[in-house]
Amino acid sequence: MNQYKAFLFDLNGTMIDDMQYHINAWHKILNELGAPISLEETKLQCYGKNNELLERIFPGRYKDDDKNRMSIEKETAYQETFRPHLKLIDGQADFLSSAHNAGIKMAIGSAAIMFNIDFVVDGLNLRQYFRAIVSADDVQNSKPDPETFIKCAAHLNIDPKDCLVFEDSPKGTEAALHAGMKCVAITTMHTPDEFDDTNIIQFIDSYSSRLFQLLINKN
Repeated sequence: MNQYKAFLFDLNGTMIDDMQYHINAWHKILNELGAPISLEETKLQCYGKNNELLERIFPGRYKDDDKNRMSIEKETAYQETFRPHLKLIDGQADFLSSAHNAGIKMAIGSAAIMFNIDFVVDGLNLRQYFRAIVSADDVQNSKPDPETFIKCAAHLNIDPKDCLVFEDSPKGTEAALHAGMKCVAITTMHTPDEFDDTNIIQFIDSYSSRLFQLLINKN
């Protein structure tokens, strides 16, 4: 029997290699708003909901309506820049197809808003693979809180311990740890030494049939 009954995927940096585009978009916006923040510091701030990022940089400065507007403006700028490069990480198309054919349930658990998730899922025609999508709009608490992945498991009707998470960020692997889930870490944005969670079973830089066979046959 397969050890894992469900695969839960983060989106940005995990399914598509786009995090540098998000970092660049935020870096431009934050500096225009008066925050003299470096690209490296912007990278460290790129986790959780957009509104939370703005609140961390500008505590108490903006009302929710303003933050929501800036969030959409940022994502629109990101999409316009990244659209010509929109593609899955190498090997993932076959990986998703193999998991689907094997009867493994799959979900997306992302801190992105649905505006961005739809951009990727529909732009790459992936919706048939995912039985559930949990976005920033669906949770009260962002990663590293486990709420996103716990909700994914609940929507799939799968015990959290039977779920395997795919993540590209330390905050994401920490969320999986808090959810009681093992994790595969994708090194698109962070190097292995930047992760310290004991639930990581493997580091990868792309997907492969060998990885799929290893995961479904793991005892």
